[in-house]
Amino acid sequence: MSADKTIVAQVLALIRQDKLPPGAHLPAQMLADRLRVSRSPINEVLIHLHEQGLLQRERNRGFFVGEGLQAPAEEVNRRLGLEGQDAATRLYFQVAEDRLKGELPEEVTEVLLKTRYGLTPAQLQALLGRIAKEGWIEKKPGYGWAFSTMLTTPDSLLQSYRLRLALEPAALLEPGYQLDPQVLARCRAAEVHLLEGGIETDTADQLHDRGVHFHESLVAASGNAFFIDTIRRVNRVRRLLSYRSMQDRQRYPEHCRQHLHLLDLLEQGRHADAAATMREHLGATLANLAKISDLLGRA
Repeated sequence: MSADKTIVAQVLALIRQDKLPPGAHLPAQMLADRLRVSRSPINEVLIHLHEQGLLQRERNRGFFVGEGLQAPAEEVNRRLGLEGQDAATRLYFQVAEDRLKGELPEEVTEVLLKTRYGLTPAQLQALLGRIAKEGWIEKKPGYGWAFSTMLTTPDSLLQSYRLRLALEPAALLEPGYQLDPQVLARCRAAEVHLLEGGIETDTADQLHDRGVHFHESLVAASGNAFFIDTIRRVNRVRRLLSYRSMQDRQRYPEHCRQHLHLLDLLEQGRHADAAATMREHLGATLANLAKISDLLGRA
């Protein structure tokens, strides 16, 4: 069974992030929603992990975490041939950094990228595929690629937060708002993981994805498709700049505590208080990002 190694690595990261024990159910649709991909590649990954002896499979019930995933992450990654994923992530961030510095022009050819970064054809296509999926490059008609002009300045990131400041508190006040207890528990576990050491050890990718999942989960519970679509579109394209703000991790413990407080309020059904708290949370983040705009835009 052929499976996308990037998605394999992401599924394993979710299992570790949520601290799922042996026997925990892994619904394909839940994984697809969290990784924002279709069910087809998720099913391929689950079958692959089962074939490798890392997941259990029960007829008509699906896949479950196996005992093999209790081994150290490095050992599991070696077994699955995932050692190159860290290098691919570093390359992605190097391209992002060079674009933000203005060292890459708005339009590039595949030959330029291949030569500049010493890529194989497969590495080049994987890199372009990821960047295109996240919305900051697109194929030109006929020849070459063009970087998006969105989110290439510090003010772009601040604008995205102002949109979220208007949208997310309102989502918590939607009629019929209901956050699934299992989703709430996963969000809470992710915040506890960070407070117990993950802030220092998680990669920029993992920190970004944890924040995206938290906020998208809360908005999704509104049931309002327009809110959900908007927040997902914003999150797809803001990674380019938001990862730079992760170089300053001193603010993360307070972020985690604020997230946990929000979850407590929603669990208690105090939606108005949660909306006010979300407004304060995003407003404080916006103010902090404005203070480090020199870091975000530093060439």
